[in-house]
Amino acid sequence: MSRGAVVGIMHSIAIARREILMNASLKPTLLIHGGAGAIPEALDDEDARAIRAALTDALRSGHALLEAGAAALEAVVAAVTVLEDAPWFNAGHGAVYTHDGRHELDAAAMDGATLRAGSVAGLRHVRNPVQLARAVMERSPHVMLAGAGAEDFARVVGVAMVEPAYFDTPKRYQEWRDYLHAAQGPGTASSTNYFGTVGAVALDARGQLAAATSTGGMTGKRWGRIGDTPVIGAGTYADSCAAVSCTGWGEFYLRTCAAHGICTRIAAGAAPDVAADAVIMQQIPALGGSGGAIVLAADGRFALPFNTAGMYRGSMDAAGVARIAIGREAPRVCNPR
Repeated sequence: MSRGAVVGIMHSIAIARREILMNASLKPTLLIHGGAGAIPEALDDEDARAIRAALTDALRSGHALLEAGAAALEAVVAAVTVLEDAPWFNAGHGAVYTHDGRHELDAAAMDGATLRAGSVAGLRHVRNPVQLARAVMERSPHVMLAGAGAEDFARVVGVAMVEPAYFDTPKRYQEWRDYLHAAQGPGTASSTNYFGTVGAVALDARGQLAAATSTGGMTGKRWGRIGDTPVIGAGTYADSCAAVSCTGWGEFYLRTCAAHGICTRIAAGAAPDVAADAVIMQQIPALGGSGGAIVLAADGRFALPFNTAGMYRGSMDAAGVARIAIGREAPRVCNPR
């Protein structure tokens, strides 16, 4: 073997060792949200405990995968699936009603390492929209599918389907009735009570990032309205620098390309909290919008900003400790080991 070949092999080994050392120092991190908005006045202690339990279950589900060495994408899809199955959030089982008394669900998932993404919109029969979004990314040549075509694809790839009544809950039904009573004119939708959109961002042991978001949209939405959640760059985005999942008044997140805007600021050197505040606390409110986001950088720093009365949110660190918050209170430890 030539001297050059030996040097080349030794150089490769040195690089591999450095990568192993770098990976060993990385701490898998998972953030989730259950939506930003006005905290329901009727949220009693029992409801608050149930919501905290659902958020904790989502954190445990996603973080267990990260601890086992799974990719960030696996973790965010798992966490969002748990939140979609809970009746407390405006996604999946607890989705709000449209003006016509139906449910139309949207979701997106993005892998920051590859910039692959998948999203779906206007679903009425897919139990877990986030799983279909992932299937669009991994099992089709497309990025976004909508309506009946998206559901045809769901049947082809074997994603679980349900009857529309599966998404009904008494709480959302009453919200719809209240909306109908208060609606002032064509196109009116409830932009003041949008609590519940769910999302997750994760950093895995390889230093890769991913984001996923799922929603039922706004109560009373009409005419096939689609918000920011399934629009890559608006409500959901991940690259090699950061991962972002947004929640709030979608039209303003669409107009500002909010998720991508936060990521580009981080890529340019801004700290996660500074980048997030520039969009969530300044740009969007200046236009008349409101909401929040969860933001995770590749170095493990994160931010959970919101400009509303509250945002269901949580994080889990490398030690497996979950911290949950609902309003403006400091997050509390929910499952110390």
